[in-house]
Amino acid sequence: MTTFYLFSIRPEYAQAIFEGKKKFELRRGRGAGLEEGGIAVVYVSGRIKEIRGEFTIGRLRIGTPQEIWRYVKRKNPGGITPESWMFIKGSRSSVAIEIMNPRLYKVFLSLREIRRVYPDWSPPMGYIRLNPGDEVFQSFILPIRKLSFES
Repeated sequence: MTTFYLFSIRPEYAQAIFEGKKKFELRRGRGAGLEEGGIAVVYVSGRIKEIRGEFTIGRLRIGTPQEIWRYVKRKNPGGITPESWMFIKGSRSSVAIEIMNPRLYKVFLSLREIRRVYPDWSPPMGYIRLNPGDEVFQSFILPIRKLSFES
């Protein structure tokens, strides 16, 4: 069974992911609970505030911020920014999440639309695992995936 996660990603990074320019998502910590082969649903934060697509989680590379920075600079030199270094720099460990098969949904889902049904819902600061019984996952994300990818 595929594991789903909801990732909050800034607009400029989400755009780079969906354009195929960004090959790694960097996070502080060891990537607790992430599984290779899982699906990362992308909530575009900032001024956008929409669920717009997804990618498959490839290899997880865990190490010190310096090790992770050197690794992604070598593997994806044009897809990483100095701001990414500033984000992971102060942590004890970091994870580089390989981005595979990024796909935009045909229909985007706004925070406003979700809150019409679930007024107290908030996107995660980093990422969360989506449980099969999660109401937002069942009511919104699964139907949008079906509409986007099934003929």
